[in-house]
Amino acid sequence: MVDFWAEWCGPCKMIAPSVHDMAVEYDGKLTVGKLDVDSSPSVAMQYGVRSIPALIFFKGGQPVDQIIGAVPKGALKKKIDAVLGS
Repeated sequence: MVDFWAEWCGPCKMIAPSVHDMAVEYDGKLTVGKLDVDSSPSVAMQYGVRSIPALIFFKGGQPVDQIIGAVPKGALKKKIDAVLGS
């Protein structure tokens, strides 16, 4: 899972603790990375990220699902479970 974020993004800061908690909870099952869209705009463009926060889930190097916007921790956990189960 890659968290596309920016330092100035309030909603990004709101979900950061949930993203961190999921990284800890799913350690060994889920790899979590963060990408600053201001530092790497070409990567954000490559994956069609137009709004942040954006969480993109990858399997085998390919994007398989995404969440756009700040979501509750429960919604993030449900999405991770669905992605890992597929």
